[in-house]
Amino acid sequence: MNEETFNLSIRKFLKVVGVSSQREIEQAIAKAVADGTIAGNERFPVSVTLELAAVKLQARFDGEIQLE
Repeated sequence: MNEETFNLSIRKFLKVVGVSSQREIEQAIAKAVADGTIAGNERFPVSVTLELAAVKLQARFDGEIQLE
């Protein structure tokens, strides 16, 4: 295994996940505020599940998104 290639591919994947996830969350929140579904001052629990089926990895990460 080439450690450098491995680490670079992990970082590339995580960058895509981070940027894409942020965009999806921002769009969903903006739509909910515009629709009046939420007021815009809430806190929301959030979770992400990472799965790498080939090695039977499944890890859940929990957090909170605050709007104010």
